[in-house]
Amino acid sequence: MRAKRLLAVLLAPAALVLVALAALHPASASALRPGVAGELPPLGARVHVAHAHAAARGPSVSAALGSLLHSGQISEAVYRKDYAVYTAAKRSIGRLSGTRRAELAAVMENVQAMAAAGYLTASRQAVIFLTLEKNQLWWTTKPLLSGTVRVSFPPSKIVWQRYPGQGIQIQWLGTFGAGNGFYLSGHENANLRQLVDEIIPLATKRAGGIAWEYMFRFDGGAPPWTSGLSQGTALQVLSRAWQRLKEPAYLTAAQQAVGIFEQSPPQGVRVPTKAGANYAEYTYAPSDRILNGFIQAVVGLYDYTSITKDPLGLKLFEAGDAEARAQVPHYDTGYWSLYDQFGESDLSYHELLTEFLQHLCERTRKGPPLTAAAPAPATPTTPAATTPVTSGGGTAPAAGARAAATQIAGDQIYCTTAQRFTADLKTPPAVALLSTTVKARTRAGVKISLSKISTVTITIRKGSKVVWTNRATVAGGRPKLLWVTPSKPGSYAVTLAATDLAGNFSTTNATISVSGH
Repeated sequence: MRAKRLLAVLLAPAALVLVALAALHPASASALRPGVAGELPPLGARVHVAHAHAAARGPSVSAALGSLLHSGQISEAVYRKDYAVYTAAKRSIGRLSGTRRAELAAVMENVQAMAAAGYLTASRQAVIFLTLEKNQLWWTTKPLLSGTVRVSFPPSKIVWQRYPGQGIQIQWLGTFGAGNGFYLSGHENANLRQLVDEIIPLATKRAGGIAWEYMFRFDGGAPPWTSGLSQGTALQVLSRAWQRLKEPAYLTAAQQAVGIFEQSPPQGVRVPTKAGANYAEYTYAPSDRILNGFIQAVVGLYDYTSITKDPLGLKLFEAGDAEARAQVPHYDTGYWSLYDQFGESDLSYHELLTEFLQHLCERTRKGPPLTAAAPAPATPTTPAATTPVTSGGGTAPAAGARAAATQIAGDQIYCTTAQRFTADLKTPPAVALLSTTVKARTRAGVKISLSKISTVTITIRKGSKVVWTNRATVAGGRPKLLWVTPSKPGSYAVTLAATDLAGNFSTTNATISVSGH
């Protein structure tokens, strides 16, 4: 469940639409990859310890800024500006109360913890203090926010989002999704240029390249962390912007942004596998296997390579593609998609995964990215392939019910699985009663068979009288539903009604015996 909550951090509703846009114009170029020196100290336990003990060690933001100034890494003008932001935020915390104080204080705590851990570096300074500045502005002058709403600071194109208990933060996936939208519109080149010009200075040196980092804590992950999903989408935006606007700085940034796909967590996202490589959703959670984020990362690498003709991009794509071909069949349960190695997708993530698989289907059917033309605009049409999927041999969950022995081409794995997931949206759940006998006067667990995650209602009757009803949303498999059984033994009629996440409905009737022993 942790991984599913984490992806919600990256994929709020607006981003589900924007990120899924993945069309390209033909373009090609070759360039040397600039070397980028790493700037991160080793990540991992150190940052978690820093958050636990930063307060005890005292604020170190002033000292970190002073060190950057005296070492010549930042100018005096930058030092004065960011120190002013820091002191203004500290004063505001003292004057605020309630939610406003708590949200701004949480952002300040993250800044102080990163400084104490050695993460307040010259390349990270811009995004850290921009975040602190916008939070100070918002919580002192703007309305209170509820939930995880999106906000903006016009004329900036950066997308921000409120994360309760962590203030407002840059929503990088939403920002890159907005850039894709500007590109795909065909007539918003000025907005595309402005957005890319804004995001490049906010990148941080990481993993031998650059990355766009998240500056807030979430469920065991402490800043600074980044994501293969958001970084893959950044590759799309940067390479597309270079292809259309011919600005060399955009190509340079795109080339540097592949760095996290070369290195392992916690610096990068590359997790080696027998088939190739998995690209982790979160740099602090390399064991999570979230398929939709991985597939989008592979799509981003394909698009980057097809535009730039970068051999390294091809190598990274091929490693991810090989692992994705092995993984994908295992995420098909026969009735629905799995989200990760632990459970099923919810409706939004099932639809998102289907969309990403369709994009990868369309691309790989054209051939490798160095030989294929850049992708045409994605269409919602259903792939025509119908050949069964092989079970593959990756490190993902157990093979789904639809896996078959017939080997098929890798691109058709993506096409066929997308087609099946599309059909799942209209297929009713299969539900049946498995328990035949329960004891009287107990809190019995009535076992059922359920094909996919659904809301199931159990209604139990004795004659025409309803003696028990219960409703729960349960995962596919063999879940149990509660029945507080009566004291009187006998035969009872059971009606099971199941509605899946897409609204498909089915029902079945059976009988169950209540025994006195």
